[in-house]
Amino acid sequence: MYQLLKEMCSVRAASGDEAPMKEFLLNYIKENQSNWRVQPKIIEGEDFQDCLILVFGQPKTAIYAHIDSIGFTVGYDNELIKIGGPRIIADTILVGSDSQGEIETKLIIEETEDEKTIRCDFDRTIDRGTNLTFKCNFRESEEYIETCYLDNRLGVWNALKVAETLENGAIVFSCWEETGGGSVGYLGKFLYENFNVRQALISDITWVTDGVKHGEGVAISLRDSGLPRKKYLNRILKIARNTNIHFQLEVESAGGSDGNALQRSSYPIDWCFIGAPEDGVHSPDEKVHKNDILSMHKMYSVLMKEL
Repeated sequence: MYQLLKEMCSVRAASGDEAPMKEFLLNYIKENQSNWRVQPKIIEGEDFQDCLILVFGQPKTAIYAHIDSIGFTVGYDNELIKIGGPRIIADTILVGSDSQGEIETKLIIEETEDEKTIRCDFDRTIDRGTNLTFKCNFRESEEYIETCYLDNRLGVWNALKVAETLENGAIVFSCWEETGGGSVGYLGKFLYENFNVRQALISDITWVTDGVKHGEGVAISLRDSGLPRKKYLNRILKIARNTNIHFQLEVESAGGSDGNALQRSSYPIDWCFIGAPEDGVHSPDEKVHKNDILSMHKMYSVLMKEL
């Protein structure tokens, strides 16, 4: 069931370098869309950079799932510069490639009284500007999935699974979310101006906290650093409470997602973040409960029909 997720977690696509993930998605969609209930219109090209939009029927609501990940850029003398907010753990295995070939290296931490520097332990100087990402070690137990990049390959997996039965709606695969956004403004603009899409669900992964637990269902976020419109949240909660799908409510004071970028745009687009909670955020060992994955998929399938 999770073979597709495993394959996506191995794709190297740090923020700003999402082209490999876009290529993977295009190949997957073209190979599988004939089995979907509705074959979508595929919207992509230079006007959309490395983003991708699927439009099904007459859409009212769009799913947004970002396809980038955190990682590192190699600077001078194999120093590592963070892309987004990766966890800094000594001996973490990083992978990538440059003009001289494939790279597999370890992250090392050098500390002095004045500063801490992170580097890669490699037997040659890696080309400046090379991106490195965590090496995928996909583990599946009876209850959990554990690997790097569940944030946000799991959100993308969810969107692709919803696509199989989606009749009316849009799916947006966005870029740069881990470094503050940059694509969602023009993607939302396109859907608003061409299809009058005014509603969004953010298919992303949240954190296990004191109030959000493993195994208790998908988290519907009532707020983070952004504030979704209460009227829209109430519609979503009414639909959710009329199902038998397990869910939990999240209230946070910090954090953000593509929803924040929509809120900052000049278009009246309602949004709500709905995602499974994980441990080990932004580390090689992100961990999500399978029950939360399944409730996430079920909730999105219902909401895309009812909204």
